Amino acid sequence: QLIPLVGVVSFAAVGALAFSAYSLFSKSDVIINKSGNPEPWETIDPTQPQKLLTIHQKWKPIEELENVRKLTK
Repeated sequence: QLIPLVGVVSFAAVGALAFSAYSLFSKSDVIINKSGNPEPWETIDPTQPQKLLTIHQKWKPIEELENVRKLTK
């Protein structure tokens, strides 16, 4: 009775570790070293979806945010 429970919990743990490793090495919004780039969100391509599943996403720059970005640099 305990063997199926151990199997399911082990499968879930391996899946969680595999997804964590996938996100760590392939996603651009996950960073390990913050001292190398203090603003990592500036290097993310806005035209590339960052979600696991994206349906009908269109990116348009927000004028107010672009003005703020220009003023702070």
